[in-house]
Amino acid sequence: MAFYGKNDRWWRALLTGDNPILPFRGFRHLFGLLPSNPRCKFCHAPFAGFGKPLMRVIGKSPSRLSPQLCLQCESFARNIPGGAEIELTMLFADVRGSTTLAETMRPFEYSQLINQFYVCATEILVRTHGWIDRLVGDQVIGLFIPGFSGPEHARLAVQAGLELLEAMQTTDETRPGLPVGAGVHTALAFVGAVGTAGGATDITVLGDAANTAARLSSAAAAGELLVSENTFIQLGVGAGGIETRRLDLKGKAEPVGVYVFSANDLEKVSELRT
Repeated sequence: MAFYGKNDRWWRALLTGDNPILPFRGFRHLFGLLPSNPRCKFCHAPFAGFGKPLMRVIGKSPSRLSPQLCLQCESFARNIPGGAEIELTMLFADVRGSTTLAETMRPFEYSQLINQFYVCATEILVRTHGWIDRLVGDQVIGLFIPGFSGPEHARLAVQAGLELLEAMQTTDETRPGLPVGAGVHTALAFVGAVGTAGGATDITVLGDAANTAARLSSAAAAGELLVSENTFIQLGVGAGGIETRRLDLKGKAEPVGVYVFSANDLEKVSELRT
């Protein structure tokens, strides 16, 4: 694929929302005249209204990563090798005791239960403007990238984590509760397309920051959201009444400080404006 300009600069423009070169870029104004939201942040293709059928014909249905990105723009990005280092916030969440749980259920029943976790997490990530990076095994990974989540990406990630904990605590006749723990971390990381040229590629996050977020999630008990100090600083909320811990995480030379949240803290975080 012919591409003009350095790939890292293109990726930085995408991840910061700075209008990179993408398919149908010249039609952005025209697409913007068609109703209605939600729409692709970059080409302005609408995903609803009377323009929706036409957009689907030309490959502009919503991408799996974010409702702010169309499938065509995502596919274009996947074919540009490389990425950029940006500050973002990462949310990792997984089901506690899933192996034991699977042993007590038929495979189909277990898959239905885990799928409810996926569906709930996806709805929350979409609503809070996170990228859906992974739905695998018993884990969900969401990326809150400045170009899509805005400057409040840290708050939105914490809000998403707490909403997920709250939803998984809620039980009814159709959905039993699930023990979920989660971790949120804000730091510099690499985001971009990885894989083989001309073969399978994926858009993901790499680096020590992602490892830290994953370790925080693993260290969280059921019903807990562990928020790193980097993230907490960006929340702009006082630490009074919030439990703190120093954790020895695998692969980290020094203990990591975290703030411990539960679903009961959701209202406090949701009302924040950084």
